[in-house]
Amino acid sequence: MKGYTFLLLSAFILLLSACKTDYANLPTYTGNKQLQAVIETPAGNAHKLIYDLEQQEFIVDQDAGKQREVSFLPYPANFGFIPSTEIDKSGKGLEIIVLSERQESGTQMEVIAIGLMQLENKGELRHIVVAVPARPSERQIQATNYKSFSTEYPGAKAILQIWFSNYNKSAGTRFVGWRDEKFAEKEIQRWMKL
Repeated sequence: MKGYTFLLLSAFILLLSACKTDYANLPTYTGNKQLQAVIETPAGNAHKLIYDLEQQEFIVDQDAGKQREVSFLPYPANFGFIPSTEIDKSGKGLEIIVLSERQESGTQMEVIAIGLMQLENKGELRHIVVAVPARPSERQIQATNYKSFSTEYPGAKAILQIWFSNYNKSAGTRFVGWRDEKFAEKEIQRWMKL
C-alpha cells in the first residue's frame, strides 16, 4: 500500500510541475473588462527578466550570450506586457510599466492605462503603456488618466523619460513623446490577437 501511495503522490507532483500558466495567451481584459498586465521584471531589479514563450517561464534576458543587466539605475517600476497582444513575429506582447509597489515575475494585475511613452530604438518606434493598479488600495500614484498624471506627478513622468533614455546605452534609445490614455487604448486594440 505504501508503494502505491508513493506512486500516486509522485504522479500528482509530476502532473502539477507540468502545468504551467501560458501568460502570453491570458485574456487582454479580465471578466469585468479591466485591462490586465503580466509582470516580467519587478521594480528594483537590475536584471531584465522576460517571459519565454516556449518554456512558459520567466528567465533572465540574454545579450550577446550574457545575462542582460541594466547599467544604469534598477527598474523604477514593474515592467511587463499586456497578454494576448503581439507586436512582432516573435510573439512579443505590447510593453507596459505599472507604477506600484514591487510585484514579482508572473504577477497578473488589473490595471488602468494612464498614458503611453513613445521611444525610438535604432530607428524603430517603441510604445510602452504606462499604468496604475485598478484597485485604489494598491496605488502609489492616484492618477487615473493622463491629465491627472501630468499635472499631479510631473516628476514621475520625468523619471520614466530619463530612465528609459539611459538604461541601455547600446540600444541608442531616444525619447519621442507622451500620449494620453485614449491613444494607449488604441494601441492595445491595435495589437490584440484576433
